[in-house]
Amino acid sequence: QVQLVESGGGLVQPGGSLRLSCAASGSIFEIYVMGWYRQAPGKAPGQQRELVASITNGGSTYYADSVKGRFTISRDNAKNTVYLRMNSLKPEDTAVYYCNDRINAQPWGQGTQVTVSS
Repeated sequence: QVQLVESGGGLVQPGGSLRLSCAASGSIFEIYVMGWYRQAPGKAPGQQRELVASITNGGSTYYADSVKGRFTISRDNAKNTVYLRMNSLKPEDTAVYYCNDRINAQPWGQGTQVTVSS
């Protein structure tokens, strides 16, 4: 199993930017697809998280329609880290953000809180 630690969240005004990081305790080189997910306020952690973006080992990416053109996912296999660059943030992006293996889910980390508010 791989332990995942998310960081980089915070409070930002609408239109602002943040970069989230997901550090894995083990190698992510063999994890084919890494994804970023989010859990909006008012939803229990057990409820389904929304897939925001994902990236394959080869660099192919997927984005939810709600973030397309604003978010960019990237991965550095040498550093066992996945990133999510978030630009033009909106209040509806407020959520706890998590990363995980999109195909073979690892234990969920604590997530990192992103709050977009003026």
